Amino acid sequence: MEKILIREAKSTDLSFIMDLMQNALEPFYGGDHRAHAQRIFDSHIRGGTDNVGHFSSSQKMFIITVDDNLAGMLHVVGKRQGTYKISPLILHPSYRGKNGLGGRLLKFVEDYVKGLDARQIYCTVAKQNHSATNFFLHHDYVVAGESESHYKKGITEVMIYKLFDNEAFSKQFDISQISVVPLEECHKEQARRLILEKLPQSFDGVDDSWVDSLYTGFERKDTKDINKKFKIIYVAVSNDGEVTGIVGATPKKGEPIKNMPLVAKDFQSFVALLIDVPYLLKEYGHKVYTHINPTASEVIALQRFGWKLNALMPEAYKKGVITQQWSFDYSDDCVRALRVRSEFLKFVKKREKTLEVRVLYPSIQKIMEGDHLKMFDYDESVMTKVISRRVYDSFEEMLNVEDAGKIVPGYDKEGLSTLLHKFYPPEKEELGVVVFEIVPLIN
Repeated sequence: MEKILIREAKSTDLSFIMDLMQNALEPFYGGDHRAHAQRIFDSHIRGGTDNVGHFSSSQKMFIITVDDNLAGMLHVVGKRQGTYKISPLILHPSYRGKNGLGGRLLKFVEDYVKGLDARQIYCTVAKQNHSATNFFLHHDYVVAGESESHYKKGITEVMIYKLFDNEAFSKQFDISQISVVPLEECHKEQARRLILEKLPQSFDGVDDSWVDSLYTGFERKDTKDINKKFKIIYVAVSNDGEVTGIVGATPKKGEPIKNMPLVAKDFQSFVALLIDVPYLLKEYGHKVYTHINPTASEVIALQRFGWKLNALMPEAYKKGVITQQWSFDYSDDCVRALRVRSEFLKFVKKREKTLEVRVLYPSIQKIMEGDHLKMFDYDESVMTKVISRRVYDSFEEMLNVEDAGKIVPGYDKEGLSTLLHKFYPPEKEELGVVVFEIVPLIN
């Protein structure tokens, strides 16, 4: 059994650190990497004091060893804003891809900065350094943006981050039960009130006649005639039937799909629309886009779920307001995402939960055997594969066949029936019930 340790860097490590940084960084970054290594090493040895970085509050350097052999290094910079930057994390080539050393270093530094009440950790990675970029994305880091020729001409730098101060969001995310469904007559008045409450804050010209035009376009949806500007409308609905969000989609020439409006009463409903609507619209084009004035929380959600900022449009819709264009591009490897409670996601990761139960909403009907599903809570995600799919008329029929303990470990048939009926009222159960047998795809 190999002995793996992570410790603070000491004076005898300098030569290893300088060689490691020079060899790893030179292909992707300009500048003198040995001088850089010397500067940050000196700051660490002095006790973490940075004499030249005016935003830095601390600097620490750590070494990972395998059987007392130097295997990699990590440098983390504390910022005055309560954030921390990884700059850099490098494994020696002979230890890359072995024993999960990179993951161990990353978990170590995340736990370290959490102990210092960090609200965020971030770093930048060269896009052309595919292994490094994929490493952070695999560990649920979020892409904030890209900058071409940032540190070296011809190399694109990717900015990525992970938040830690999201406990309140996480709890709300877990207790919410939001469904995204096609607009029906019973939804229209509530949706109208929501639009008129939210949208005029950022868009002039939104009034009752504007909503009337939106609904009239929805009546033309069966024509599928782009020149008639038909609308496709979905609403987010809570368990008690309240409309908590709405998206109106307009397919355009060239096959982009404009989402306007995209409004929600709360963060959970916004996330539900953000996740479900692109997949519901996939047959109509190659990308979806929206014009929106998002809050900081909504920007976090947009970035986390693969939307990209395209443009800033000052006063395009309202004086004094900067409207943003965000888009979600479909691709061959575009994976369907499912919202899952934190307690359930943990069971998926442990391979204790192998069955996922849903009612047959339109978005769920499209999931088939062989599909990949990205199952996520607010903090983490797990990639899974559907290995079988079974449909039932009711929860009772399903529970007479399926193993309740594989749906939610620790539950029996009676307890699970109570839980499912808490999530789904009778009118939703009437849509039908589907069971997906899943396996996690975890490295």
